[in-house]
Amino acid sequence: MSEEEREVLDIDVLFVGAGPASLAGAYHLGKLIEAHNEAGDGEAIEVSIAVLEKGQEVGSHALSGAVVDPRAFKELMPDTWQDAPFEAKVEDEKFLYMTKKGAVSLPIPPPLVNKGKYVASLGKLLKWMAPQLEDMEIDVFCEFPGQRVLIEEGDDGKKKVVGVRTGDRGLDKDGKPKSNYEPGVDIHSQVVVLGEGPRGTLAKQLEAEFKLGEGKNPQAYAIGIKEIWEVPEGRIKPGEVIHTMGQPLGWDVFGGGFIYGMQDNQVIVGLVVGLDYKNPLLDPHNEFNRFKTNPWVKRLLEGGKMAFYGAKAIPEGGWFSMPKSWGNGFLICGDSGGFLNNQKLKGVHLAMKSGMLAAETIFESLKRGEVNEVGLSQFEHKVDHSWIRDEMYPSRNFHQAFNIAGNAGLMVQTGLGMISGGLGFGFLPRLAGHPDHEGAKKLTWPEGWKMEAPDRVPVDNELTFDRLGDVYNSGTGHEEDQPVHLIVHDPEHCVTVCAHEYQNPCERFCPAAVYEIVDDDTHATGKRLQINASNCVHCKTCDIADPYQIIDWVPPEGGGGPNYSKM
Repeated sequence: MSEEEREVLDIDVLFVGAGPASLAGAYHLGKLIEAHNEAGDGEAIEVSIAVLEKGQEVGSHALSGAVVDPRAFKELMPDTWQDAPFEAKVEDEKFLYMTKKGAVSLPIPPPLVNKGKYVASLGKLLKWMAPQLEDMEIDVFCEFPGQRVLIEEGDDGKKKVVGVRTGDRGLDKDGKPKSNYEPGVDIHSQVVVLGEGPRGTLAKQLEAEFKLGEGKNPQAYAIGIKEIWEVPEGRIKPGEVIHTMGQPLGWDVFGGGFIYGMQDNQVIVGLVVGLDYKNPLLDPHNEFNRFKTNPWVKRLLEGGKMAFYGAKAIPEGGWFSMPKSWGNGFLICGDSGGFLNNQKLKGVHLAMKSGMLAAETIFESLKRGEVNEVGLSQFEHKVDHSWIRDEMYPSRNFHQAFNIAGNAGLMVQTGLGMISGGLGFGFLPRLAGHPDHEGAKKLTWPEGWKMEAPDRVPVDNELTFDRLGDVYNSGTGHEEDQPVHLIVHDPEHCVTVCAHEYQNPCERFCPAAVYEIVDDDTHATGKRLQINASNCVHCKTCDIADPYQIIDWVPPEGGGGPNYSKM
């Protein structure tokens, strides 16, 4: 189809992704404009604001632990924030060192103290926020994935983001139009605010086009795997928060477990696994099953029923891994910009605050009558002079300490960082990192010769589940006859080089059984890669952890994916 045949929609300010950053940003911008116009302070501002969401509804693709710091909610909605559907205020906390035989209670590290915060379902919070945007005539368009950033060259010769193209609908597996074919829409905008979540598709495009990561540490990610269980009454109190370290990850794999009490005898149980692990035979989903078989966790869940499942990448790199978050025609917020405190494992409040600061930046530009690169550059200044920096800067070397000395390094860094303001091991201003995909060691190299696959945890479909059983409980659904949204640029490489060097880690790091090496007599190796795209829970792990970086995750047809609205 020719470019001229695409529908063009003009929106003054476009937020992409209906997560906490975008919803808070759009709401705050609407309130700022409303107050300005009511005060009659200067010329009235009349602009259109919209939010694009790839999921079927707001919250359906949103996943977090979550223990939420209400600080941003209090600033954003000072009169109504307590009406938000939090599960419970945190009252009781534990920090456990897990062993194969049980758990030992330890003093809670100061960064993990959560008194005054709230256990919450991110999906429920976002569904509560969305109607309040619509009351201000801010449009929220669901089932509209952003597929491509629209970039033009201005009269000054500089490249500028001018909008977003949404994904086509009604294409078959071969990319050919079906009877219900609808081309994507070109949405033109004065400014595009990206809040797509971790490893955002459009943010990746901008990072490559504008070299936003230049001079920064590589972003580091973890995968968070989570289930919600219904357990017998009295097992856990609403608002009870438990964090763990030790078994099953030990000292050489970044991460730990979390258990949060919800209302109605429900409990969140999850495991965070850093994606920079060395052993390519490690399987995060298998380790999550192992975590649940720990006697302490097993007693909590015994007699209960698993209700919901999900997985998501978490940006863990910290302050020095955040890409440049502004440019000509765009701003980047939330997980897309790395706004997460990796030491506290919290990002919802930081995402919201980043969206609010983006709104203030845009509002000031609108008051001047022009949204330009100079005005948008003030976003960086606002972040640097906000409590975002106050919170994130002291933990700036946290994850990088793990790269040097494993979890022992994290403990040393936490202690020394508290008395040195976050300096690396107490004296280095900045610790370097490496991309996660460089963490895995080739099994053909001396360092990999002795690596073995951890024992498989038996699946009983009561306490432990295989990937397909978990995917079923994620509510994931995709139109089967559509182009595969997981693009492997060299499938031949998978059954030749990768099979030899890493034994196909995609079969293990994907928590949804998307990637499968199957027998194929027509191939010289007798094998081929099969992509079960309909299983995908949109965690982005494959895009991050593939050791050859030949996998690109792109949004599927609008609305497809998991249903996390109760997660």
